[in-house]
Amino acid sequence: MDLCAIGQDQFVKRLKQLYPMVDLKETPLPTCWSQKDKFQDVGLTQNNLRAHYKGNGKTNKDAASVRASHPIPPACGLYYFEVKIVSKGRDGYMGIGLSQQGTSLNRLPGWEKYSYGYHGDDGYAFNSTTTGQPYGPTFTTGDVIGCGVNLVENTCFYTKNGHHLGIAFTDLRVRHNCSSGTNCPRRTRQSDLYPTVGLQTPGETIDANFGQAPFVYDIEDMMRELRARVRTTIQSLPVPDALSCWQETLHRMVQTYLVHHGYCSTAEAFANSTGIGIGEDLASIRSRQKIQMLVLAGRMGEAIELTQRLYPGLLEKQQSLLFMLRVRQFIEMVNGTDSEVSEQRAIQTSVIQSTRTLTEAEMNANNSAGSGGDDGSSSHSNGFSNGHSQTEHDEEMDVDRPSETESPAAVKKRVLCGGSTSALEKVLKFGRELQLFYMRLRAEQGENDYNKNLLQDAFSLLAYADPWCSPVKWQLDPVQRETACSLLNSAILNSDNLPRRPPLEVALSHSKELVALMARSGLGACAFADIDALFQP
Repeated sequence: MDLCAIGQDQFVKRLKQLYPMVDLKETPLPTCWSQKDKFQDVGLTQNNLRAHYKGNGKTNKDAASVRASHPIPPACGLYYFEVKIVSKGRDGYMGIGLSQQGTSLNRLPGWEKYSYGYHGDDGYAFNSTTTGQPYGPTFTTGDVIGCGVNLVENTCFYTKNGHHLGIAFTDLRVRHNCSSGTNCPRRTRQSDLYPTVGLQTPGETIDANFGQAPFVYDIEDMMRELRARVRTTIQSLPVPDALSCWQETLHRMVQTYLVHHGYCSTAEAFANSTGIGIGEDLASIRSRQKIQMLVLAGRMGEAIELTQRLYPGLLEKQQSLLFMLRVRQFIEMVNGTDSEVSEQRAIQTSVIQSTRTLTEAEMNANNSAGSGGDDGSSSHSNGFSNGHSQTEHDEEMDVDRPSETESPAAVKKRVLCGGSTSALEKVLKFGRELQLFYMRLRAEQGENDYNKNLLQDAFSLLAYADPWCSPVKWQLDPVQRETACSLLNSAILNSDNLPRRPPLEVALSHSKELVALMARSGLGACAFADIDALFQP
């Protein structure tokens, strides 16, 4: 994206805040005036944000316009830019508005078909004609004129010095080349309208603000209002008469979500209040939860061993999944959290084929304790939790995250495997066995770029004395465990003929994809259909 202003990172962040549904790579936003799409009598300076007139300015035929670097993407929903009048020049014959690419630039915006403009000398609004209509006040040196396009309602409005002047144009239309080869008007779509400014007499100079600086008008307040309006529309959609059927369906979706992620006590309470059955044995739910807690705590070896004990043959049948889990175990060994190298636990001498096992007494104690309390407090990327603390027997399974009080200097002192030679030897031995595992998989299943990159990234950690401050440190972030946790949990559920993903998450993903499809199809309402916001109270 060819940003024309200084502070590019801040500018991009600002644009993403204003227009979150716009893919800046696929449909770049206007960022400055175009050096190519302008009339010869328009000069550009200051990173192509300042435009000035350099012609003779004797008649209307001397008018000159310039369009922005890119058209307005419909996914903006509501687009806005401002123009500051640096100097009105001799007569102040300036026009601010929109035009389609291809319209004459030897005219002020609004005079040509498929262009729209608000003119400073008379305050008239011009809608594709030289005959204007009274609209707002005139503007001159020092004034800031804003132009907004509502791509949901297909209207255009203006502001002056922060005050809304009302709707200037409705039913914005552009020329479209149909497949038949003839021209036909249609509603605004992607790559149609460009911010445009026109000048006509010597000395006229303007500065554009496409979001590089805060706007004088509070456009974000209008955006919030539109989001609230769309949200109200969605929430007020009529529900079929068979309300009880819909309620039961929604209850089942919530229940399967709770069961899927192992929230035992919450699922039981929800079942008691709604009469919707859980659909899975509670002992099985707690077993899955124990495995998830081990994974999220970085104790991969124990999680793999427990999975093999409770679900015999599962990982043996899914070698690619097992390989991914073993790679994660290697990363946790480097991190010092896996029990193979943890100084807080007894270290086993075996690696790939053997890890620490929970004793039968521990299993019974865990099951007994789990039946009386809510042991679903492990964190998960979906953002839901039971809201209860862990039971005593799970206290040591806390997810390994840096302490909030740990100073940066303390973090920098960390060394590979805690500086333990024996631990490093175990990591190297594990790595060699992991390499053999990969070679066997490649021989049996063929080359797999995912597995190859997975292993290379993990092994790259050993190239640094302090992996936590290396370019590949992202692998050591505890959040990376959530992917392994989700994949393993889904595989276990699938082995019991249960859905790999809960219907609630499927419906949420489907809704987000529909909004994304709206954006790609040029429907402006997508900008205000905030799916995540609908789930907020």
